[in-house]
This record gives sequence, C-alpha cells and structure tokens, in this order.
Amino acid sequence: MVFKRIILLVLVFNCVNVASSLEEVIESIQSIINKLPAGSRTGLMVYNPLTQDTILNINHTESMIPASNTKLFTTAAALDLMGGDFLLSTKLLSDDSDLEDRVINGNLYLKGLGNSIFTIEDIIEMVDSLIAIGITKITGNIVGDDTYFDDVYTRDDWIKDEKANVKLPAISALVLDRNRTKSTKKRRGRYRTYIINVENPPLHAAKKLKEILEHNNIEVSGNADYDETPLTANLITECSVKLREVLKLINKRSDNFLAECLFKTIGAVASGRQGNSFYSTQAVLTFIKDNAIYSKGTSIVDGSGISRYDQVTPGAIIGLLEKMYFDINNFDDFYNSLAIAGVDGTLDERMSSTLAESNFRGKTGTLNGVSSISGYLTTAGGEDLIICIIFEFNNGRWKTFRNLQDEIIEALAEWKEKSPDEFLHQGYLEN
Repeated sequence: MVFKRIILLVLVFNCVNVASSLEEVIESIQSIINKLPAGSRTGLMVYNPLTQDTILNINHTESMIPASNTKLFTTAAALDLMGGDFLLSTKLLSDDSDLEDRVINGNLYLKGLGNSIFTIEDIIEMVDSLIAIGITKITGNIVGDDTYFDDVYTRDDWIKDEKANVKLPAISALVLDRNRTKSTKKRRGRYRTYIINVENPPLHAAKKLKEILEHNNIEVSGNADYDETPLTANLITECSVKLREVLKLINKRSDNFLAECLFKTIGAVASGRQGNSFYSTQAVLTFIKDNAIYSKGTSIVDGSGISRYDQVTPGAIIGLLEKMYFDINNFDDFYNSLAIAGVDGTLDERMSSTLAESNFRGKTGTLNGVSSISGYLTTAGGEDLIICIIFEFNNGRWKTFRNLQDEIIEALAEWKEKSPDEFLHQGYLEN
C-alpha cells in the first residue's frame, strides 16, 4: 500500500501543472529572455547557496562588462580586509606636544586617511576643538597631507587608454566636500556660480582650514601648504566614519567617487605602504584567489566599474556573493549595504508591488550598452537564491533591459513548489 501511494505521488507530480514550479519559472524566464532585442548578449546565473544547486545559467563563464557590479568586489574585499568597524579618518595633528601655552609652535597638519565624506562642517568642528582648548595662535604653516594615497588623482592616468564617459573629482586620501568647490565667473555680463573639481586636494583643504582658523580669530603666522606629516606629530583631534557606513553610500546609491576612494584605501591597508591602483588591484585579486572565487576572465582595473576594461563573469559574481553569504563576520554589513527593491537606492522604483519588493537586495550597474544586476532573493517557497544578470546590447534603451531583469527576478520570487501535503489537501491524493 505504501509503495502504491509513492507511485501515485510520483505520477501526480509529473502530471499536475503547478504554476509556481521550477519548470514553470524557468519557462517564464526563457520567454522573458526571448524578448531581448536582436544582437543582445546575456550572462545569467541563479544559484542556491545552501543546496549548492545551480538553478539556471546562461554564459556564466563568459567574460562581460560588469559596470557598477564591480563595486561588489570593492566593498566585499574591503570588508574582508578591514571589517565593518574599521575607521576611515581625517586627523588634525601638530608639531607641538605642549598646548597649555595656547600656542601651537610649529605646523598644523590635516592628514587624510581615506575619509571620503569629510566636509567643511567637519573642519569647523575641528577648529571648535582648538578653540575649546584655548588655542589662539599657530606659528607655522597649515599643511594638507594626502600621502596615504599616491598623487595620481585621475583614473585616466592610472588606467591605460581609459576613455571613461564618467569624469570624477580628484581621488585622494584627503577629501574635502568630495573635492569640489564653487567658482564664480562673469559671463555675458552676469556673475555665475559653478561647481568645479579641485586640482590640488591637500592644498585646497589646507587653505580652507586656514580661512576658518583666521575667521575664528586664531592667528596663523605661516601659509597654507601641502606635505607629509612627520611621524612625530601629535594628534589633536580626528573625524572618522566606520567602513560599514561608507559601504551603504557606495552600494545603495552606486557612488563612483566614494568607491574609487575606497579602492585606494584597500591598496593602502593591504600593502602597508600607500594606496595606489597597483596595490589596490592586487588586493582585490588576492581576495578573489584566497576565497576560491572563479577568476578566469576577470580583470579589475578600478573600484567603481565605470571603466569598460573591467571584465567579470557571472560565475565570478555568484562566487563572490556566495562567499559573503557564508561570511559570519561580514555578511550583515555587506547585505545591509545593498539596495532594497522598491524601497531605496538604485532599486527604489523597481519591482514595487511584487514578491521581490523589500525582498531582493542587490547592486545595479549601467554603462552605455551594459545593464547588470546581482544580489540576494528569498523565494515564496523560502529558498535563498543568489542572482546575477548582465546584458550587453547595441540596440534598445537601458530601461528595456532593466524591466526584463526585474521580470526575471519577480518570476524567481514567485517560485514555490507544492508539498505532498498541499496535494493531499487539494484532493490529488487519497487519504
């Protein structure tokens, strides 16, 4: 009798059309992919990390342009190397160890250590700290120090033959207001204010600090300058931000400038020397190798993904996301840095009013002719899935490809296999 019921159960599963079965979901995804404009290239992989089952893959070992999905490698490598509590700082130091006389005898240094969200308001707070301890005079110079990174500020200078469409402000260890400032110019008889990129970040920051000091009646005998802070300099105060907070800004809003600053921070920490493109690239590639992430066809040249020289396979992205999924120490920080479908970041208006809303966490990517999305999803049946979808195309608008990506994720979100008990309750099996 038991054997007979088992045979009946098998027959029912083979004959009954379950709308949310895996077979149905795969058929739905195939029909979605068939909508792609002619000439489009697809890289797709769906993977269950707990069962280690590959649910679906298309060209998963083919090298493609990841666009801002590159930020997944940058942020994951940073977490693995430094941890979410790591402090990215800007420090105020001096030559003088005795400030009881209310005078800083020597130079005042503003040293950047990768705090890419440092602002003029933070400088004002630093000056307030000097006022609080009674400082009235500085006998030396005000010195900006960004030597924690190299002085190769533009991506065009570190990426051979780079012709990126996205131009960023100077990437430096000492950042003030994203290394942008206001400039007023007279044009057609009227004065207009423009936002321009700073050419010399440490000098610019030193000048602003000097201005604010003098505005607060602190006398400065020297000039604004830029140089390296002596190892013997004494810390007065600092402004820091935890790595996990910067990761949210990078991944949720896909912030290219912050990603590039973090990229060089990785190089500085990993090398123990200086943040530069070589050390940064080597650190990310070492992270990939050490964690046995599929690396064939992978080339990382920047931290943001705005270079078309970045090349990654869908399989590599899945491997990266799987590594972070099982990383007890860092997964929460990584997961919480990703955009939430229908809620925030670059996914705030996508997949709303579907089972993917507030459920799918991911990273998007867009370049001319490239659209990518990767992340984590829990299906209606409780299965955890890791998803990577990359489209490269010559025809069609980017919105078309985003919509198709959303349809694929929404179809996966609806996946829920019926259990034998559900078949019994629906009268398919005899009690």
